[in-house]
Amino acid sequence: MEATTLRTTRLELRPFGPADEDEVHAACQDPDIQRWTMVPSPYERADAHWFVNEFAPNGWREDTAYPFAVRPAAGGPLVASVGVHVHSFGGTAYEIGYWSAREHRGKGYVPEAVEAVARWVFTELGAPRLEWRAEAGNDPSRTVAEKVGFRHEGLLRAGLLRNGTARDCWIGGLLPSDLGLPSRLPHLPSPSA
Repeated sequence: MEATTLRTTRLELRPFGPADEDEVHAACQDPDIQRWTMVPSPYERADAHWFVNEFAPNGWREDTAYPFAVRPAAGGPLVASVGVHVHSFGGTAYEIGYWSAREHRGKGYVPEAVEAVARWVFTELGAPRLEWRAEAGNDPSRTVAEKVGFRHEGLLRAGLLRNGTARDCWIGGLLPSDLGLPSRLPHLPSPSA
């Protein structure tokens, strides 16, 4: 997939690059980001360098991850990160993850960016489903997911591996139809759904 820039009314979402290293490093010093996301803890300068110079461009080139730097449309600081990871499980699964820089929380940037990325995943990648996972107890992440339209689908025991520990996680799903979009594949729901 060629690196893509997305725009909303208030935001510009573009692939991460080397110029983002300082802001990524600064944002990821936040204990909440280190506590609730998959970033390393402690988060070192080398982690930010690797993320913007290797992980992000390789993900786009290899179609394994699509990380977006989220900034105000009129220009300005990094306010959030939204990324999609591609996993193969006998089909292809797309999983979204996100964080917000502490000083930019509560402004609605993350739900707006997550919805834009979800629409892109459905229309450009043809995904039949987008998954969200968060460690059980991460209420801010769940609030964002629910604002976008993800349906909470349950608890996965030991569903996340982080810092050498298996942790329970919530899982939710978003379908194209949840955003009023057509699906490229037919969906046969369970009779009990």
